[in-house]
Amino acid sequence: MSNGGKTFFGHPWGLATLFGTEMWERFSWYGLRAILASFMIASPASQGLGLSEQTAQAVIGIYGALIYLVALPGGWIADRILGPRRSVFWGGFVIMCGHISMALPVPSAVFVWLGLLLIILGTGLLKPNISVMVGKLYPEDDDARRDAGFSLFYLGINLGAFFAPIVVGWLASGDRWHLGFGAAAVGMALGLLQYAIGGRSSLRGVGERPGMPLTPRELRRAGLLTAATVAAVAIALGVWAATGTFTLSRFTVVMTVVIVAVPIAYFAYIMLGAHDLTEDERSRMKAYIWLFAAAAIFWMIYDLAPSKLLFFAENNTDLSLFGIPIQAATTQSFNPLFIMIFVPVFAALWVKLGNRVSTAQKFAFALVMVGLSFVVMALAANLAESGRVSVWWLVLVYLIQVFGELSLSPVGLSVTTKLAPRAFKGQMLGVWFIAVSVGDAIGGQTGRLSEVMSEPAYYLLLAAMAIIAGLALFMFSRKLRAMMAEHHAPAVPPIR
Repeated sequence: MSNGGKTFFGHPWGLATLFGTEMWERFSWYGLRAILASFMIASPASQGLGLSEQTAQAVIGIYGALIYLVALPGGWIADRILGPRRSVFWGGFVIMCGHISMALPVPSAVFVWLGLLLIILGTGLLKPNISVMVGKLYPEDDDARRDAGFSLFYLGINLGAFFAPIVVGWLASGDRWHLGFGAAAVGMALGLLQYAIGGRSSLRGVGERPGMPLTPRELRRAGLLTAATVAAVAIALGVWAATGTFTLSRFTVVMTVVIVAVPIAYFAYIMLGAHDLTEDERSRMKAYIWLFAAAAIFWMIYDLAPSKLLFFAENNTDLSLFGIPIQAATTQSFNPLFIMIFVPVFAALWVKLGNRVSTAQKFAFALVMVGLSFVVMALAANLAESGRVSVWWLVLVYLIQVFGELSLSPVGLSVTTKLAPRAFKGQMLGVWFIAVSVGDAIGGQTGRLSEVMSEPAYYLLLAAMAIIAGLALFMFSRKLRAMMAEHHAPAVPPIR
């Protein structure tokens, strides 16, 4: 699709539309993420929610977990009801409404929770389906250009992620939280405007119809099932609240248990059900379960950036770079900056190493890296007991973590599709994101450890978990490689 000869760096012009839409959507997402935890722990006198750091960390964990979990029903809605193109538009619209709800300068927290719920639902519609549309811009046999197009698309993600904490963090400083939330709403509105205008010409025919539309009878059944599920959840929450035992902290624990139960039930269904799996498929799935667990441990630590590491930046660091004062939220820009710098380096490295390095070894290296980053955090936390430390400690932490992410994230979706049994090829595409959900949910609960151990001990405990898991993967990487019957495939940039 060339749009009358116009191209975007040699790619279909529709990529420019999707690039801009995703950049602004990620601006709104990462902008909110950069200030949300600080807003939650700020006192009501400072226009915040007055939560404890432990509860705020747990809430951020569940929020991040649900964002990735709802990508599964979001993809189903696009495939069976709306089609990817309309799903992206309505997802972005719901996200914008969520940010607007949070931006309302009213004392009630109801609009904050409503806003977060809308953002979760909208992201579930937009996030998986905009990536699908990028793929649909290219002919089936044009793999090389498609991979290059996803690399450009990934650049848009990180541009939005880089600028958002800087802009939104500055606007929200001085307890102007709702101004920061408003900036996130404006970012999503700009993305929607570009999508609506640019899509008329550059996306004509791309993702307009669902791939497997429901029949009217199936649609009614799906509607009734959805309504019944929502009603059951609402009744359960109402009964819980009526008992007087409902608290936000307990709610996050229940949600964590539910989220962890999802992959356990799913893998049990695959392995124990009557699906006529071959011996090779069973062997590959057993190997994948170990990789899934490793990924969950990685994300458990890696996605503490918008909570635990943000609190450390706020409370324990001298917030200045090269003598220039910065906001605590600005530290969230270190990660996307390093990703943009090192993506081509790691891509070239994996090509050079070829099949000498297995997927299990890449995952193991990632776990060791994220563990070492928390060894650095333990050292910084120990020094911080005597006073504020340089923010360059966090720069080093994020640098080490990015080395880990670029070793694990790019191959996650690839290995998921490669190891999936034939009967589960389509469904397994969303399983990788469930690993992120599990990691985020459990990571949020680890904040409770701070109540019974020192900050350095907390970081060392999580570091030890990751490093031990990484070393175990290294030890068994040869066996896992045999179980997977692995052959080398080029890695593509991670899509987050």
